[in-house]
Amino acid sequence: MNETVMLSLSLIAGFLLGMLFFGGLWWTIQKSISSKIPALWFIGSMLLRTGITLAGFYFVANGHWERLLICAVGFAIARFIVTRLTCPACLAKDENHAP
Repeated sequence: MNETVMLSLSLIAGFLLGMLFFGGLWWTIQKSISSKIPALWFIGSMLLRTGITLAGFYFVANGHWERLLICAVGFAIARFIVTRLTCPACLAKDENHAP
């Protein structure tokens, strides 16, 4: 397959892994607020999210450092997007900020 296509797919895969990881973190925090045993939520979620993410990075890279790097860029982009979508205080701060 063309290297440009593989790098594009690596970026998309990194983005999806990041959405899963950081979206899962947000979901875990929401669930643990009302839980009687929040530590179990945090530990279980961390192990699951980290395992899926590391396996995803491993399979996407497939021995190519370029794909790993682009996948990490997609992961970082997803972090910023999930943070913006799930942080009402961040949105309010941006609206009240003078230009």
